[in-house]
This record gives sequence, C-alpha cells and structure tokens, in this order.
Amino acid sequence: MASERRPALRWVTLAVVLAGALAVLGTIALWPRGDAPDLGIQPITYVDATVTAFDDAGVCYETEIEAPAPCQIVSALLTSGPDKGNEIIVQVRPTQFDVPDLDLGDKVVLRDVAGRPPEYRYTYADFQRATPLAWLVVAFVVVVVAFGRWQGARALLGLVASGLVLVAFVVPALLRSEPALLVALAGTIVIAFVALYLAHGVTPATTVALAGTLVSLAVTALLAVVVVAGVHMTGLSDEKARTLRVTTDALDLRGLLIAGIVVGALGVLDDVTVTQVSTVGALRRANPALSAAELYREASRVGRDHVASTVNTLVLAYAGASLPLLLFFTQRNQPVGRLLSGELIAVEIVRMVVGSIGLILSVPITTALAAAVLGSDDDTGHDHGGHQAHVHAGPGTAVRAGTDEMPGPAAGRRRSRWDDFSPDERNW
Repeated sequence: MASERRPALRWVTLAVVLAGALAVLGTIALWPRGDAPDLGIQPITYVDATVTAFDDAGVCYETEIEAPAPCQIVSALLTSGPDKGNEIIVQVRPTQFDVPDLDLGDKVVLRDVAGRPPEYRYTYADFQRATPLAWLVVAFVVVVVAFGRWQGARALLGLVASGLVLVAFVVPALLRSEPALLVALAGTIVIAFVALYLAHGVTPATTVALAGTLVSLAVTALLAVVVVAGVHMTGLSDEKARTLRVTTDALDLRGLLIAGIVVGALGVLDDVTVTQVSTVGALRRANPALSAAELYREASRVGRDHVASTVNTLVLAYAGASLPLLLFFTQRNQPVGRLLSGELIAVEIVRMVVGSIGLILSVPITTALAAAVLGSDDDTGHDHGGHQAHVHAGPGTAVRAGTDEMPGPAAGRRRSRWDDFSPDERNW
C-alpha cells in the first residue's frame, strides 16, 4: 500500500493528533468556570443621537472654579433610549480634547448619566459606526467568496470559529487568572486546527502545514518567554493593564504580554506554512523524481522571498499602529536609545522581533517537514546522479530503472511510482 511507503506522513500525523489531543485536554482543564472577577467598572448607559445645532459662543458653568466659562453647546436629537425623540444639549469644554469637531447631521453616541442635571447628563462618547462597518464586512465576505468560492466560504467559517474560541475560552480564562501562556497555547492550537482544516480540507498537505505551524508556534512561545524575562518586561506600560492589576490582582501581566505575542503570531504563521507546503507540493507534482533534499532546496528559495516581503509587512504594520506614539516621542528631549528602551516602545519592538523570528523559522521547519513527507517514498530506484540503466524487454522497448517506457502509441511516456499513490495522497 502507498501509505506503508509513507512513514514520515504517519509520524507527522501522529504528532499532530497528539498535539490536538493535548490542546483539547488543556482547554477542558482551563475552561473558565465560576463568575468573572469584578473589574470595578460601573455600568454606563449609551444612547444614539444626531447633531442638529451648534452654539460656539455658549457659556458653561465650571463647578471646579465656581464660575461661568466659554464652551460649545451642541444640540442633538436622541434616536435611541427611553427619551428617544427628545432634543437634548451636550456641553463641550475647551479642555475636552477627546471630543472631535462635530458637524451638523453627525450620528454620535452619548453617555447618559440619568442622575445628573440636564445640562450635564449627556457627554460625547463616540461616532456611530455600526452601519458602515456592517457594509465593510459584507464587502469583505463578497470578495472572499467571489474569489475563493467554496474554499473562501470555508475560510470565513474558520475565521468565525477562531473568534468564538477567543471570546468563549481565551479571554474569559485569562480574566479568571488562569496561566496565560497555557491558555494562549491551548487556544491557538485549537484555532489552528479549525482554521486550517476548514479552509484547506483534511489532506496530507494541510496536516503538514498544521504541523509546521504548531512547531513554529511552540518556538515563538518559548522565545517570547525568554525575551520578555530577559528584557524585564512588566506589562505595566499599558494603562488598561494597570487597571486590570488593581481590579484582578492575581492576573499575570507578563504572562498576558506573552500570550498576546503567541496569539498575534498565529495569524502570520499559517499563511507562511500553507504557502511552503503548497510550493513543495507543486514542485513534487512537476517532477516526482525530485529527492527530499532537492525539494527542500528549491522550496526554500520561494520561502526566502516570501519571508523578506512578510517581515517588511510586519514591521510596517507595527510602525503604522504606533505612529501617533512615535510622533509624540519625537517631541521629547531624550536620547533615542532611552526612548526605544522604555517599556512603552520596547514592548512593540519585542512583539515585532519575536514574531518575525518565529515567522522566519517557520519556513525551514515547514519546508523540511513537507520535503520529508513528499520525498520519503524515494524507494523507486531513481538514480538522481544522472546514470541511466536500461533493460531490454523486447524489440523497440527499453525499461529505464525506476520508470516504465510504454511501447506503441505511448512510447516515451514516463510513469513513476508516484502514480501508485491514491488521489488523496497526491492532493498537494
């Protein structure tokens, strides 16, 4: 049987199944139980409104200085809540830098504190974005399905499943102060299984890509633990993290930082691993006579090009997300080295560098696994040194070692042991 000639695939499959079983057991053991801790955040009521008028020359009464002060009076029509249809006012003081410039007709979200006097009851919270975001998601789904068809639809299902794992397991478990690294590893392994098999089907190629993803994920997690401890990261640079430390004192902020690195790395790793396995498979289909070493060498060339562009993408993505912070620090009169080594920026550097190293290592890891599985059946007698042995099998017919030359109309057609594999095993 063909499967008996594929020991590498059997070992890879066994390792993947074992990792999946451990992830399921870990998820069961770490599943959030009981009530979540009180984060100390009082409930706030939000209502929708539409801006109808402005008065830039308004006067507000400042309770701190017990004197009137100039401010902007914004009139708005409530479009939700118990007072829907009422016209209300919102005071915007010059010191409220978190309130953007508003225009007539803007649809906004207001905080509603019912116990306050009418002139102080409503304050600006945000713009309404539900409708444009919904259309954006619809456009995304249409594009993915139109191009990816059934595979694109399966990929979207994997995306939904990934979100459910994060919302139902990872976040609640972290809030209950479960070991952050174990929670992140269990959650990401489950996500990797669901996302890859849903998007690409249950095939040997997907199994090898999953194995490469899991190994690379483990390396990234180990590297994150070492680096975060080595550079003395505390996880306290984030204001929200400091709040969590006060309200949930058992929460490991350093572990939370490591978990974030691991979860963030998964989204890029599966892209690289699937690409490398597909590259090896394409090379194997084009020339079944290639050895495992030749497959690895040729596929690694593609991997280097892919990594070069992807690392640049990662750096620019992190830089773009931190651009306002970088602009702020350029105005401070401090040495560049001190700014970069401060935890607020150093955290982003660690995320970027650790994620990039894990990404780079995933290429040789996955390529080696794919080459080993696809090249493990190299018992066909192919002489890769170029020597050709001929055995006479009758007039006008020659059989080359490891191949069959078909006489008659099919003369010159090569057939290798690759043809002995089942369609599923050749689905690379």
